[in-house]
Amino acid sequence: MAESFFIRHTLDIGNTNAFVQREIDLGAYVDALSSTILKVHRCDVAFTDNTGRSLSMVAADTASVAQFQLTTQTQADIVLPGDRSVIAAGKIEAYTPSVASSPLAASSSNSFDIAPQLYTNGYLVATESIYLGGAASTNFAGDVYVSIVMECTVEKMSQAKAMSLALSQQ
Repeated sequence: MAESFFIRHTLDIGNTNAFVQREIDLGAYVDALSSTILKVHRCDVAFTDNTGRSLSMVAADTASVAQFQLTTQTQADIVLPGDRSVIAAGKIEAYTPSVASSPLAASSSNSFDIAPQLYTNGYLVATESIYLGGAASTNFAGDVYVSIVMECTVEKMSQAKAMSLALSQQ
């Protein structure tokens, strides 16, 4: 296997239920005309506040959800996992019961809907940009930051196959 490296990005998705997105430039790794593509082997995600700490809730007896998606096309909102551009998608659900003495969520679950590490051979990307997007509900006490760490390798593919893959992901 080729030598792996990590691509890291953090995006402030706020707490207003509005979709936010950021482009991640892959031009240093991907060039379909030169038969070079990116293979994403693993994508790990953290939902935190702006300091990297756990998320706080606005009040007891509240629930919140934050979602993210990583796609090969720009999006206007969260898309279904069956969309051909989706590389990874997931969410965190948090709840604070009415007896809570802390603004931190008493229970939370973090799940992937789609993750490259669940595939036998990772996820191939032939586009020169990918897009990290997400949205967070209003019951979080502050902005929600979604941070991703992707383990990747650069792979060679025939020019015809690389161009075909690139076109299928746009």
